[in-house]
Amino acid sequence: MTRSFRARNEVAIVGYAHSKIERRSDRTLGAITVDTTRAAIADAGLSVDQIDGFVGSALFPTAGDHLIIDGVSTVSPNWLARSLGVNPRYAAGFSGMGQIPGSVALAVNAIAGGAADHVVLHRALHNPKGRYHGSSRASFGGEQQWTAPQGYFGPLAMIALPTTEYLERYGATREGLAAIAVEARKNGSRIPWSFWHDRPLAAETYLDAEPMFDPICQYDCDIPVDGVATFVFTSAERARDLPHRPVHVSGYATGAPTRSRMPLHWPLDDIMDGGRETARRLWAAVGVGSDEVDLPQLYDGFSPFIWFWLESLGFCEPGEAHRFIADGGIDSDRPDGLPVLSGGGALGNGRMHGIPQMLESYLQLAGRAGDRQRDANVALACHASPHLGGAVVYTNDPG
Repeated sequence: MTRSFRARNEVAIVGYAHSKIERRSDRTLGAITVDTTRAAIADAGLSVDQIDGFVGSALFPTAGDHLIIDGVSTVSPNWLARSLGVNPRYAAGFSGMGQIPGSVALAVNAIAGGAADHVVLHRALHNPKGRYHGSSRASFGGEQQWTAPQGYFGPLAMIALPTTEYLERYGATREGLAAIAVEARKNGSRIPWSFWHDRPLAAETYLDAEPMFDPICQYDCDIPVDGVATFVFTSAERARDLPHRPVHVSGYATGAPTRSRMPLHWPLDDIMDGGRETARRLWAAVGVGSDEVDLPQLYDGFSPFIWFWLESLGFCEPGEAHRFIADGGIDSDRPDGLPVLSGGGALGNGRMHGIPQMLESYLQLAGRAGDRQRDANVALACHASPHLGGAVVYTNDPG
């Protein structure tokens, strides 16, 4: 039985900063992270010496043959604390999929449990030189020996399988995928730090692109980038004395596959069954339902994830998400549109792994979205696939 979240609305985000998103930066990821974190702490009205907690997920998101070097190609919470000259009371890194919900959970639990007063959560993404998922291996061991030699290697092959299943089972089309990519790029093009700033995507351009792993083409994938985002968390009580409107964490949920599979074997039924269980946990934990969410920010590292999240969370019935989108259901410029990509998502910003969803939730609920500001009190930020990712619910009205 899932229990309600005991620390509901007791912890809040009180500040943020975001670096420029570039294809490849001429600075190390560590240097960008230090500067971005200092900016976030100042934005929260705090000083570095007040930060006593650091959390994050130092996953280096590539299946290729690239060196993992802390401070260069990835940044751990401990490396960041040390580089800022802080000996923290609490430092922890989340390991596994659903890195943003996992990192948020670490921050919330540390503050609610008294392990830290002010916690920095950072996300630092690096795009290595060369082919992102390129491999020079002549042979593979372990589970990959049964797939990689036949070309079933990396995330594109992984997502092509359930996408094909969805197309064939429900009569969806590549035009439906194009609508997702176009919506994400439209909104991302309006955001100054986005890699795709001022560069929307035309449906014709999408449909003219050759599939890389049929039916997935390049526009179905978020582009690898160098970029950093940092958020500052503190208790709801301390947040009242800080400059910006606090955005409270109402609860979160993560999930895992309900069946044992090889790592890259993602059948559609596994995704949807696991996603529905994640959603059940989420709504039970936070005490709300999908109909009470004003701003659902769905994860779109690959465009078909929008179909999967819409149906897992209960915004659409099984097999109906593609029709809902074809009818303009996610057009954020429509008064009745469900703004699932209003922040541009990963397709509209770059491969920031859940940050666009979290950031849009924070900016809108804190009243800091500028000319993109919406009237919203409850937001939902998803990350990764429904069956092994997670989601966080935020509010600016803790009641």
